[in-house]
Amino acid sequence: MNWTTLNITLTFTEYAAPRSVNYFFFTLIFFAYLLSVFANFFLMLVIYLESSLHKPMYIFLFNLAINGLIGSSAVWPKIMDNLLSDTQETSFEACLIQVFWINVYATGAYAILTVMAYDRYVSICKPLQYHTIMTPTKVKQLLAVVNFCPISIISIQVYLTSNLPLCRYTIQRLFCDNLSVVNLSCVKSRLVDLYGLCIIVCLVCLPLFIVVLSYVRILLVSLKTSKEAQKKALSTCTPHLITFINFSLASLFNVIYNRVHFNPPAGTNVFLSLHFALIPPLLHPIVYGIRIQAIRKSITKILRKNLIFAGSFEF
Repeated sequence: MNWTTLNITLTFTEYAAPRSVNYFFFTLIFFAYLLSVFANFFLMLVIYLESSLHKPMYIFLFNLAINGLIGSSAVWPKIMDNLLSDTQETSFEACLIQVFWINVYATGAYAILTVMAYDRYVSICKPLQYHTIMTPTKVKQLLAVVNFCPISIISIQVYLTSNLPLCRYTIQRLFCDNLSVVNLSCVKSRLVDLYGLCIIVCLVCLPLFIVVLSYVRILLVSLKTSKEAQKKALSTCTPHLITFINFSLASLFNVIYNRVHFNPPAGTNVFLSLHFALIPPLLHPIVYGIRIQAIRKSITKILRKNLIFAGSFEF
């Protein structure tokens, strides 16, 4: 890190002056955040406890839930703190840590959703070969890639950003993101811009291409099968499509907002923050819990078992 940036304080300018409405927004965000944490932990617990869910699809879903916890926890506790603070400030080091975890969340979600699409492709297009392709070793390798690549690549990005000299100290966002910090610099770094472009190509465009290709192949194969097989394929792919499309739109809106200079309507910043960092982690476990029959059955089984267990202690 550039030693000249130590002890620098950055100020968020998108927060209104402290007033009573802040308590309303704090309460709303607090309960939404708690619901998101509970939903993801509960989904992880169901997958962990139910041995019938110890399959590649649900293992990837378990990791998606962890990713959602990282994303929401990287953003909303600080936003809630700012809502109740007289000064909305953060240290440069804390800002970089937030940038790191937000970018790990964003790129990690894309990576996990990509391997989930690949898993669905193998399951539907090559059902007889599924168990020979998606072996435990293969699953571990895929998990290593989707976790190691985002962390290592984003670490380099944050390191490059940390070495930029700063001339401005105000961030026009509700939270720190890499481009907002880069825009505070006194100089224009081609290396930082080029590396950011490489990240978009490798961790956004390439996964998007793989997902689209997987679903094109799934569609072509499904058209040749029976109505019952098509219905089954649709039921297993719908949750993934909903989560992938929602997260893609959230990421796209966020990138456009960061890179296109215009005067957005009031509340745009809040909406984009919600759409990017709160709604996906909340939506994913709810969609999968509702849409996937195996998870619904497992939830019912666990709840019924616990109710019977609790009832056995009643006198």
